[in-house]
Amino acid sequence: MGNHSKMYELLASLYRAGVNQLPDKLAIQIQHFRCHHRWPNVDRPQTFNEKIQHRKLYDRDPRLPRLADKVLVKHYVAQTLGPKWVNPNIWSGRELPPRSRRNWPAPYVLKANHGCEWNYFVFSKADENWDYIEDLTGKWLASRYDKKHREWLYTAIEPQLLVEPFLGVSRTELPVDYKIFVFNGKAHYIQINVDRATNHRLSFYDRNWVKQPFSYNYPMDPKYVPPPRTLDKMLWGAERLCADISFARVDFYEVDAHPIFGEMTFYPSAGLGRFRPYSYDKFFGSLWSQATEENARERLPRAA
Repeated sequence: MGNHSKMYELLASLYRAGVNQLPDKLAIQIQHFRCHHRWPNVDRPQTFNEKIQHRKLYDRDPRLPRLADKVLVKHYVAQTLGPKWVNPNIWSGRELPPRSRRNWPAPYVLKANHGCEWNYFVFSKADENWDYIEDLTGKWLASRYDKKHREWLYTAIEPQLLVEPFLGVSRTELPVDYKIFVFNGKAHYIQINVDRATNHRLSFYDRNWVKQPFSYNYPMDPKYVPPPRTLDKMLWGAERLCADISFARVDFYEVDAHPIFGEMTFYPSAGLGRFRPYSYDKFFGSLWSQATEENARERLPRAA
């Protein structure tokens, strides 16, 4: 076993033994190393993923929790872009209402506002297994989403549940998800996720809709995906929402020839998403100006 492999096994053992007890910086560095097999420079980051780790540690911009909150962000989007850009909530609250009041029209999606991938899809009354749903949502509300990957902004979001209309066609045909990477107020790339319910693949296009030769986290979709009819509106909307933010990913769907906002993300894949080839991790990092991030330390509370 080489020195690199020995180091990897040592760090993996240390991480498994006491990740919750590790300081944030060390936990983040070990997670990054385990995923990318490179020790990150979180104080002077260069790659895209290093800059995400840097943001998790040092950026305490008070706007970020509100913009990542799946309930509160809809108010911001409606004010900034207009109410037609928002998939309106059917219901939201800190706990499920009594069963007699859960008369939500299917199909709908039940979500938690303070994390990712906490979704439950209801397509008919047969999916409303309330014993299971109550147990599931109770676990969501009790969970500290920030803890696993030390994602600060989730500590400042008050947990809630929300119900919104399902925008797809069926349980196996989810809506196309257009994820726009916005650096320093300019939309550069669009990530397209397809067949998420069956054979998840993705591809990247630039703002002129030229397909890009790299993948990120999932296998690259070999097929060409035509642009949404509302691409220009999506790019405009993403840039308006992120006008003075150094980096954000803004997600949209296209419904009835109109863009519908999905969410804003500030720590994509917790900084653990793998670019293939690796050179694109460096390239995306070069698009992210450190100016705002270098000033982030100034927003940290001062020691007494």
